[in-house]
Amino acid sequence: MAFDIEMIKKVYAGMAERVDKARELVGRPLTLSEKILYSHLWEGTPSQAFTRGKDYVDFAPDRVACQDATAQMALLQFMHAGKPKVAVPTTVHCDHLIQAKVDARTDLKRAKEQSSEVFDFLSSISNKYGIGFWNPGAGIIHQVVLENYAFPGGMMIGTDSHTVNAGGLGMLAIGVGGADAVDVMSGMAWELKFPKLIGVKLTGRLSGWTAPKDVILKVAGILTVKGGTGAIVEYFGEGATAMSCTGKGTICNMGAEIGATTSTFGYDESMDRYLRATSRADVADAANAVKEYLTGDAEVYANPEQYFDQVIEINLSELEPHLNGPFTPDLATPISKMREEAEKNNWPLQVQVGLIGSCTNSSYEDISRSASLAKQVAEKKLKTKAQFTITPGSEQVRFTIERDGFIDTFDKIGATVFANACGPCIGMWDREGAEKEERNTIVHSFNRNFSKRADGNPNTLAFVGSPELVTAIAIAGDLGFNPLTDKLINEDGQEVMLDEPTGHELPEKGFAVDDPGFQAPAEDGSKVQVIVSPTSERLELLAPFQPWNGENIMGAKLLIKAFGKCTTDHISMAGPWLRFRGHLDNISNNMLIGAVNAFNQKTNNVKNQLTGEYEAVPATARAYKAAGVPSIVVGDHNYGEGSSREHAAMEPRHLGVKAVLVKSFARIHETNLKKQGMLALTFANEADYDKIQENDTFNFTDLKEFAPNKQLTLEVIHDDGSRDVIMANHSYNEGQIGWFVAGSALNLIAAASAAEGVDA
Repeated sequence: MAFDIEMIKKVYAGMAERVDKARELVGRPLTLSEKILYSHLWEGTPSQAFTRGKDYVDFAPDRVACQDATAQMALLQFMHAGKPKVAVPTTVHCDHLIQAKVDARTDLKRAKEQSSEVFDFLSSISNKYGIGFWNPGAGIIHQVVLENYAFPGGMMIGTDSHTVNAGGLGMLAIGVGGADAVDVMSGMAWELKFPKLIGVKLTGRLSGWTAPKDVILKVAGILTVKGGTGAIVEYFGEGATAMSCTGKGTICNMGAEIGATTSTFGYDESMDRYLRATSRADVADAANAVKEYLTGDAEVYANPEQYFDQVIEINLSELEPHLNGPFTPDLATPISKMREEAEKNNWPLQVQVGLIGSCTNSSYEDISRSASLAKQVAEKKLKTKAQFTITPGSEQVRFTIERDGFIDTFDKIGATVFANACGPCIGMWDREGAEKEERNTIVHSFNRNFSKRADGNPNTLAFVGSPELVTAIAIAGDLGFNPLTDKLINEDGQEVMLDEPTGHELPEKGFAVDDPGFQAPAEDGSKVQVIVSPTSERLELLAPFQPWNGENIMGAKLLIKAFGKCTTDHISMAGPWLRFRGHLDNISNNMLIGAVNAFNQKTNNVKNQLTGEYEAVPATARAYKAAGVPSIVVGDHNYGEGSSREHAAMEPRHLGVKAVLVKSFARIHETNLKKQGMLALTFANEADYDKIQENDTFNFTDLKEFAPNKQLTLEVIHDDGSRDVIMANHSYNEGQIGWFVAGSALNLIAAASAAEGVDA
């Protein structure tokens, strides 16, 4: 039986009435995305139609999911909300703090010892507030959610950008910052600008070497890393229904890499099969009773150009396997062109490591198809040329693939099976020799390949592909190897070709697991004590941010003008810094240390205008804060691309940064900045970015008139006494301006709880 089945049945019970009313209000057939959005309005039954890309709308998500790195700060904030228990079903998953180094058993044991303080904190606070807790080793949040909690037609938010993975089961699952999660956990509405809609029509059928991963790699090449910003991507067509549920999950997962709000597929038989295979026949039965409401209307899919803001069509029968990279997930190259591109760009052709798994590609189907290739190594008398690693997505998957002999197959080619955790995908990889920073190539089936992302080496070129393509390239040890056409020389000197990968959508013997790793919360958590040591270097109770003083911000110093791509990895690195995710002051020592200073092209090296010396970014920010001098950050396009980590917003807030002024924002990061009481601004004229000089001081001359749809005026004073007046746009509505005035959204929640007399 499923978790929260009564909640799911309640969602379905009201869906028909709400969707029918929405269809009447909108006056046309509805996409699946619209059906889910309108059936999850905070007001209940819809009373008006909303304008895509314009109207801010209040929603009522069904559940919340948090991973251990982001859950620390989210739950520390929730403690301030003054609530005795979460208002909606919520889970915490321990997957980010397990470093991959030796093997699953060794690495998990070490993680439990090194991070026991954090795991104990998360376990106890989950127990207190009615939150389901998944122990370290249970699996990666998104795979565990797909196996246990996701359901067609539902709406979920999660404190990780790849929450969107649950779209593979027909949800609208959206990555958010911890402050957004606190809103929902506290029983408040969750606000989102009504998204635009991108339709992707999939014709034909996947076969041979082409996998679901290639669909999103192709889409990323078309839309780029910011082409999906502010939009939901909805997949449909014969190619979609012919695909497995977990394959759909892979496509939705990497939708985060195109900036999409989320991605989803309509309910179909593959989802029914997956629900039943994962012991949720009751959810499948309930979904089948309302299945016409769990997919887009037929007219929409017949004439998509009339109903979507943009339509992309991909013929799966003609789609070629792709590799995307290096350094960005949208640089898409068909495998037939990879050798040519590598030679043209001087990318090292020798592949050092192939890595499969992660939340993106760790399903039974993925691993079974890779195992079919690994099996051929012995059969065809080959030898694997690159190192090879596997990261299972959950204990259920790991237990099942071990039972079915796949791990033994991988062992025979010298592979390493890492723990059921994020590991190398998020930089939690203690890769031997990475500190030498040698130029090298790796291939993986993860989702992101930013510089330094996997191993901390800025000279590691990482290419993203399907698990089967990664496995084939690892066997060949050659980035340019095309398994569709190229032959390998075996140990007998014979030319051999790899047979096409084969696998099973679901295990023929069913899934199995001894201990999935779940801890249910106490029925009454009022007596549970949450202990945070005052001397801890990893956990720190939060103090509320100060409200705005009502005055214009004057004399703000430029902290850094970031050059080019500035992701959340650049703003708040992961890897070894994950240990401080529950301690705001300590983790603030990584603030913007990866961003490139536009004036000297160096990282973590900016001018302190108080001393004239060049210092680390956090040290300079602390100097300004200690002197009572506000500061400002300037950036380029798609600032804050990548993870949902709100630390990238909380750290600047903590260190005295008042505003972030950029050409454009990634959606989640812009919201995170707003939630923490900061000014998230964009240049009205992008060319004004070039006017910003190293010794600039900023005056916000009309902040007292801060209002929706009204530009802000910034007076920029240069070192020679000259000045420019720059106009800045913003997307704040009245409620969001209230967050700024109060000092943060959390301050408003706490004040409301205090007014109600609620005491946790």
